[in-house]
Amino acid sequence: MNFELKTVFDPEFKPYGKIAEHYEVKQLTDQLNEITPKPEVGTVYVPSDAKLEELPIFAELSSRYYGGMPIQIGYCNGTNTLLNCLEYHRDSEINIPADDVILLLARMEDMEGTTLNTAKVKAFLAPAGTVVEIYATTLHYAPCDAKQGGGFRVAIVLPRGTNTKKPVFNPQCHEDSTLTARNKWLLAHADSSEAKQGAYVGLTGENINIAQYIK
Repeated sequence: MNFELKTVFDPEFKPYGKIAEHYEVKQLTDQLNEITPKPEVGTVYVPSDAKLEELPIFAELSSRYYGGMPIQIGYCNGTNTLLNCLEYHRDSEINIPADDVILLLARMEDMEGTTLNTAKVKAFLAPAGTVVEIYATTLHYAPCDAKQGGGFRVAIVLPRGTNTKKPVFNPQCHEDSTLTARNKWLLAHADSSEAKQGAYVGLTGENINIAQYIK
């Protein structure tokens, strides 16, 4: 990978998402730090956390940002420097990091059918406390550490039910075979644990590891 780190405030981020302004998220990030675990190895993802959803920001995001749609607030915490997979949803996802993180992102328009070459992936730094919308047309996955061994806690906001149990249906096309959970289409790299567990291998090229690029 020709690693070039931009920030989510850089003009190059515009095709991938935008910054949501006028939201007060300190109470949310404080709660993330206080009540949610941060594994020292690997990551943990929880789609919906009742304690986080008791906070005022939950109703505000549901009404103002998602226009009254039912949402969930969960988290992705831990430590990670690998790409491993990319996923997408039929709607935007909001990331609210309690720690600086690096997001590895790609655009659906760069896919060839149900595959993507990882050379198309870009890296963006999202500072702690930033409310980052990731567009439905942006492929993304677990955040990455912004510093060696630093780890992260990130609140993940999505429409209610996303990333829960996969619906049962008869696949009719290649994209159907990439659905791994409700509203979650996943492309795995062959080297990833997800691929070894049967996930669709849709990423070609190197499995990006940013460890050598962070301090």
